Amino acid sequence: MNGHDDIQGTHDDSGSALAREQTEQGSPGLASAQPTAHAESSVSDNRLVVAISSRALFDMGDSHDLFEREGLDAYRAYQIEHEDDLLKPGVAFPLVQKLLGLNALSGDVPAVEVILLSRNSGDTGLRIFNAIQHYKLGISRAAFTSGAPTSDYIAPFRADLFLSANAEDVGRALRAGVAAATILPSTAPQRSSEQLRIAFDGDAVIFGDEGERVSKEQGLDAFHRNETERWAEPLSGGPFRGFLAALHRLQAAFPAETSPIRTALVTARSAPAHKRVILTLRRWGVRIDEALFLGGRDKGPFLDAFGADIFFDDSPANVESARRHVATGHVPHGVSNL
Repeated sequence: MNGHDDIQGTHDDSGSALAREQTEQGSPGLASAQPTAHAESSVSDNRLVVAISSRALFDMGDSHDLFEREGLDAYRAYQIEHEDDLLKPGVAFPLVQKLLGLNALSGDVPAVEVILLSRNSGDTGLRIFNAIQHYKLGISRAAFTSGAPTSDYIAPFRADLFLSANAEDVGRALRAGVAAATILPSTAPQRSSEQLRIAFDGDAVIFGDEGERVSKEQGLDAFHRNETERWAEPLSGGPFRGFLAALHRLQAAFPAETSPIRTALVTARSAPAHKRVILTLRRWGVRIDEALFLGGRDKGPFLDAFGADIFFDDSPANVESARRHVATGHVPHGVSNL
């Protein structure tokens, strides 16, 4: 079984998720995996919701390898036997810590919620919630699907972003119109800055992939000619336009010079193709703090210099370079992934 996040079990046609309230004092509760997220109407319109898989949040490589080698029964026995062994942070753990840390800030700041979506069962998932409690992560809602795809629960939870180690679930989320990325293995160092720093590619991520199609089918000169002739025409929105807008709502609560969030556009575009990008973001009313037009240069060192907590790109070649420097999410969307 290839590319499956967390754990594959026997697939139930109902695709039901197990979500149970934990009654032990001090233990985080699990809300029902039904469309009940955002029950607090006072913040529901502005809440940033990020759904994440357990294998993106924690380092579960050993147990996942065991599942691949020996199957479900061995995996279940291993997780129960090691239920009290603390899971180590995974690639996206620092990102989640910083996102949830925004809730501690005073002022009229929209809430951030992180929801766990896992192919574990509720039984094997107990170890995951033990780790969540240990690290004092403010995660209370979850869906455990016992091997079934988790993507069915993204819409009921109203997630703005879905992060997973399972490319299959990510693809489903993107086809459903949700910003989603496959979290890649990375040896990038943890960032010491408390500021949340998120970097995005442009074409096929924030914007549509029309420009990349022209470049691929007609060449770079045709791409520059197209962008120069159509400079006043806004680019179409890509799969991450909605997430960028939700992130901008958070940024807008702070003065730019003291914001706990900093964003960057890191694109292979260069002049004269830069103008259409800038005017499109202006038309959308979205703030990007830094814009790097690299003209095809390797993005990794620039992302390292920016100090990205995560970078999103559609290009398989770009993410292979980036993940050596920073935590990276592959967005399998657009002509680069055909």
